This record gives sequence, C-alpha cells and structure tokens, in this order.
Amino acid sequence: MTFADLGLSPELLKAVEDAGYTEPTPIQAQAIPPVLMMKDLIGIAQTGTGKTASFVLPMIDILANGRRRALMPRSLILEPTRELAAQVAENFEKYGVNHDLRMALLIGGVQMGDQIKALNDGVDVLIATPGRLMDLFERGKILLNGCELLVIDEADRMLDMGFIPDIEFICSKLPDTRQTMLFSATMPPPIEKLAKKFLNNPKRVEVSRAASTNKDITAFKVPVKSRQKRETLRWLLRNDLVETAIVFANRKTTVRELNKSLQRHGFASGEIHGDMDQTSRLRELDRFKKGEVNILVASDVAARGLDIKGVSHVFNFDTPWHPDDYVHRIGRTGRAGAKGRAFTFVAEEDAEAIDNVEKLTGAEIPVFGKKDVRVELRPAAEPRDDRDEEEERPRRSRRDRDDEDREARPARSRREKAAKPERSRRRRDEDDEPVPAGEWNGPKPDFLSVSAL
Repeated sequence: MTFADLGLSPELLKAVEDAGYTEPTPIQAQAIPPVLMMKDLIGIAQTGTGKTASFVLPMIDILANGRRRALMPRSLILEPTRELAAQVAENFEKYGVNHDLRMALLIGGVQMGDQIKALNDGVDVLIATPGRLMDLFERGKILLNGCELLVIDEADRMLDMGFIPDIEFICSKLPDTRQTMLFSATMPPPIEKLAKKFLNNPKRVEVSRAASTNKDITAFKVPVKSRQKRETLRWLLRNDLVETAIVFANRKTTVRELNKSLQRHGFASGEIHGDMDQTSRLRELDRFKKGEVNILVASDVAARGLDIKGVSHVFNFDTPWHPDDYVHRIGRTGRAGAKGRAFTFVAEEDAEAIDNVEKLTGAEIPVFGKKDVRVELRPAAEPRDDRDEEEERPRRSRRDRDDEDREARPARSRREKAAKPERSRRRRDEDDEPVPAGEWNGPKPDFLSVSAL
C-alpha cells in the first residue's frame, strides 16, 4: 500500500514524497481513510508508529477549503507537553508546505504577545497545551465556537498530568457538531469514559496491544547497586556501540547531576527537564538532533511522543515509578523500523517497580549478561594492547585530565601507595594465567557479576 491509496490530495502526496516517505505505517493506513470521511476516531498505537502523521495528513486536506476568522481557530490539537506541541507544529510545516494554512502554537514558557497576534490574524490549526489555552480563553483572547475538528493526543499522558478536567471544560465550549479524534498508547477506564462522553460513534483503530513494547527494541534489565549506576552507565556508553542515547532519570536533580558527571568524564551530553524554560529545552533538543551532543539526559518530559531519528539506545538510569512510562521511554529508540537497545538499571529498591513493568508488558525483561556484551572479545593467546583500551575511552582535553588528577591526588593515602607494588605483581600474575577461548578476556564490569533479582 502507498499513500496514494489512502485518498490524499496530489499536493499532499508530493509533500510526503519530498519528506522521504513512501509507504504508510499500519496506524496511518487504518486511520487516514476514516478521518477523511469525517468520522470520529479512537487510535490506540504504541509509541514510534507514526501516529502524528495519521491525523496531521488528513487534517491538512480537510482544512484545505475554508475561511479563517479572527480569534476563532478552525481546528484544535491538544498536547500534554510543550515539546509534543512543537513537534506536531513541525509536522504541519513539513506536510502543509503546498497548502495555504495558517498555524498557531499556544504553549507556556514563552511570551503571549506573538500568540495573541496570530490568533487575531486568524488560524486554521491551533496546537495548544491545556494550561495556556485555558489562560487565553479566560482572558477572552480566543473563541472556540468555530472549531470544526478536535484532536486529543496522548490522552493517557493527559490523565497522568491531571489535565482531564481541563479537557472536559474545553470540550464543553466546542460546537456539538464537530469531528473528534482521540489518540492514546493505553486506554485506562477514565480515558474510555472520556471517549464515550465526547466522541460520536467513533471508529476504533488499534495497531498493537495496549502497553506492548516495540519488537524492534532489544531490552535488558541490569541488576546493579545504586552507588554503581554511574560507573555502569559509562561502561555501557563506551562499549555497547552507542551512536546516540537518551538517559532517563526519575528526578530533575538526578538529571542535572548525571549530566555534569558525564561531561566531566568526557562525554558530549546535554540535559532536559521540567525546571528549564521553553527556550532552553528547545535549544537542548535542537543540539541533540543536530548531533552537537549525542547523549541527552532527561526526565519524563521527553518520554512521550518525541520523534528524534537515529536514537540507538535508551537507558533507564532509574527504573520508572509508573510502568506505563517504561513503554514510552524505551519507545524513543527502535522507531520507524530501526533497531534499538534499551537498558533499565534495577537496584534492590526497584524490585517492585520492575515487577510492575513486566506485569504491564506481559513479558519478563532478560538480564544483561556476558553473552549480550557487544565489545569484541580478544582471543586467549593474543596479548592485550593498551591502545585498544585507550581508543574505547572518550577523548578528554588536557584540562579535564588535569582536573581529575587534582581531584584524585588528595584521596591517595600512604597505605595505598605502599600497596601499589603488591597490586602490580598480583595483576601481572593474574594476566599470565591462560583464559579459555570464548570467555571474557579483559576488564569485567562489576554489574556483570551481580545475580539476577
């Protein structure tokens, strides 16, 4: 099946082709035709399946004919976070290049002036977070009685963030005769209730079992002591053929401290979390997309819906508190048919959390072991070459090395210095012992010796 088989206009097909897409994903193939027929829709799809284009593409054709009016947007898309709203806006700009459609983005963290001006000029597509939309509505800067089409995206995330009362209020101000689409990765009872209340005989499209994980993602859990998490993360970043990676942590303070730690050890990393203003968050995302940094340390603000191509790895530095967040976090890799790897660090206190994740997904996550290590094992008879180990380390400036030397120097006691010759002799003796072929031959990380939970 091609996009031409879905009933899209020639102008839109050209924009899709110019964007480099030839075949629709399953969610797009099933959702676009009923949306073009003006039916209400419930879309249940795991993350990374092309869900955004499944409503953006038909909306562009539906809105191609019509007249804009000041303060009265013709369509409304509700998103739970600023990042998701900005990403949907990018999709409209990319696919709507051959259509005369105006779009406005209403999100917090930026000045209202430009947003109010865009509304006064009239918009076809309004993309908003509930908080900023409610603020402008209460100020009388926007009217919703001309909205012909509503999209509630990431509905389960809206539920987690406490936005359901706001969504119910917004829906009550929209005209009764409208087309409504609701998209969610999971369908908990409150979302089912919301759909029954505001959708009219919807078409239900489900391309994967709710809360399932992507088959293109190889996932592992890593039993590790809490104090060894940073060391374990650095080892994996150096030895698992990492191209680009997102590292998730549960707390914003952990995000900041971990990013600084990675930078001190020579990694090109950035951070994104809820305490940052919108400009800083978008700047960090842009640096990551451009490759200026290849590691992004993030809170769950980046867990849902962000479509960043080429993310080879996801690391859960902390096991997520909510099992649904596990599905969304690891879904940042393995997108659009690409392969990805996901690692979840499991400390002793995370036993209950990882159990809940496995109950939700219906599958036990395998423990990362020697057979899963991606660095090349050296033959037993081959002597070690220190240059190999040096190449595995990230390059550091002379200033970084000097800083680390100064930090480490006071910690060396006379006893450690006295014990150094003995340790050297013991290491030489150990290196002289033959290692059976195919066994681990080299520095063995401590976490590979930790027993499974």
